[in-house]
Amino acid sequence: MTTFLDEEEYEEEDTQRGRYLTFTLEDNVYGLPIRFVTEIIGIQTATRVPETPDYVKGIINLRGRIIPLVDVRLKFGKEEIPYNERTCIIVIDVNSVPVGLIVDKVDDVLTIEDEQIALPPEGGKVGFENRYIEGIGKIGDTVQLLLDAEKLLRTEEMQLIESIASSEN
Repeated sequence: MTTFLDEEEYEEEDTQRGRYLTFTLEDNVYGLPIRFVTEIIGIQTATRVPETPDYVKGIINLRGRIIPLVDVRLKFGKEEIPYNERTCIIVIDVNSVPVGLIVDKVDDVLTIEDEQIALPPEGGKVGFENRYIEGIGKIGDTVQLLLDAEKLLRTEEMQLIESIASSEN
């Protein structure tokens, strides 16, 4: 079965191809495909939701939409640190579910061509977050760990996030 994109969808896909929003956690630079990113906002006070994992920091109301917040630092098993003026929330849309990712700081939007992307090592050599990595972007002397936004949250976690997001809408 062949799927055809209309001209507008093709142009949007083409302009987002190879573009990544980069952010930092500790000393590592990560990239998210820009097509998943809806906006970047400053850190906000969240309403804690009982019986959720520690990395789910709660929910915020963003212009009438309930956005669950995930602290990526904690999700990746890193040490929790106090939020500061550089801490940001990257709001992404995964399968029509909005999720706010709390990161240490947002860096830049980069274009990374296919030939600049290597496959991640097998067997967890990068660490716990290896299962979320779809590739390793090489720009000059720097390396960006390119995340698979759809794998950041496992199925049961997505169900929890969806239920949190839809319960208040």
